[in-house]
Amino acid sequence: MNPHDDEDSDHGEVFLDDEDVVQVIPVDDEDLPDRDDDLDSDVDHEEADDSVHTFTGHSDELYAVACSPTDASLVATGGKDDRGFLWRIGSADLNIELQGHKDTVSTLGFSSDGRYLASGSFDGIIQVWDTSSGNLQCTLEGPQGSVEWIKWHPRGYLILAGSEDSNVWLWNAEKNAYLNMFSGHSSTVTCGDFTPDGKSICTGSDDASLRIWNPRTGQSVHVVRGHPYHTDGLTCLAITSDSSIAITGSKDNSVHMVNITTGKVVSSLIAHSDSIECIGLSPSSPWAATGSMDQKLIIWDLQHSSPRCTCDHEEGVTCLIWLGASQYIATGSVDGKVRVWNSLSGDCVRTFSGHLDVVQALAVSADGNSLVSVSNDNTARVFGISEFR
Repeated sequence: MNPHDDEDSDHGEVFLDDEDVVQVIPVDDEDLPDRDDDLDSDVDHEEADDSVHTFTGHSDELYAVACSPTDASLVATGGKDDRGFLWRIGSADLNIELQGHKDTVSTLGFSSDGRYLASGSFDGIIQVWDTSSGNLQCTLEGPQGSVEWIKWHPRGYLILAGSEDSNVWLWNAEKNAYLNMFSGHSSTVTCGDFTPDGKSICTGSDDASLRIWNPRTGQSVHVVRGHPYHTDGLTCLAITSDSSIAITGSKDNSVHMVNITTGKVVSSLIAHSDSIECIGLSPSSPWAATGSMDQKLIIWDLQHSSPRCTCDHEEGVTCLIWLGASQYIATGSVDGKVRVWNSLSGDCVRTFSGHLDVVQALAVSADGNSLVSVSNDNTARVFGISEFR
């Protein structure tokens, strides 16, 4: 309370007589300050949007994105609104809703020839779509828990999936046929893939183990766990192009290299100080990239098991992708930024703004000209990256 209020109250109300008025000055409304001008200082200006296209068909957080390997403009996205969409870069009108899921669409993937798209959901269902028509090709059932990830065979229509039910599932999508269930993990199967030669399957679990399977027999050939391996759940996995080494990341901050033939840990990449969120292998060099919640992207020389360079972020690194066979890597972060890094120097050569929340996943178009990101802000954004090809 203003102390002068007490003084005025002691003398009662104060009135002005006409003779007390010295001068009357007319004021035009246009001369008055705009109320919005007064508020400008309190409003944060919107940040620049560097995207060349924004897809806004979703109504909740997005978690999955995939680009067709054969059609440079075709993109699939999925998220928490239980919906998936098939849409084209640069087209505001053309989009097909992938209807039918009853829970979060958590994972997406195109077959190697681009003919089919698979969508996996927390409802335990995988739906396979014909990309030329957008029609549902078949529905693959079996998992008794959420579908965490899906992978297509590198040269065919087999689909591999890891589930919350601790099992790995295999189907023939073209024939709508269940083929096998791989049992052995004791917790959610969080990551996995076919080896590039298609002869083996590697899967990682929240039970801190890696299993190497024979896809024909369904038998576990090797189980990797205990010292000197991970002590906490696996989060991500990548397999070298010669199908010899599986590289795994974990919540325990470590990265390990495992010989797929022997099941032995051959090297450990120790430098991060928080959970490993993503791993990517360079298509053109014996290098790997790892991203962590410790706000670092580390480029590794796999031949010497040593860091080449460390790229610092303002917040945790959630996803990464090598931009084709180039020297560049893109990362998504908790801060909503998408950054491009030169793996030779470790320098950040471009920061893309536009997202307003965590970037969850990245994909690159077939022609290498577009980088697509999805975010908790309910949008997918496309950034031009032709200069980094």
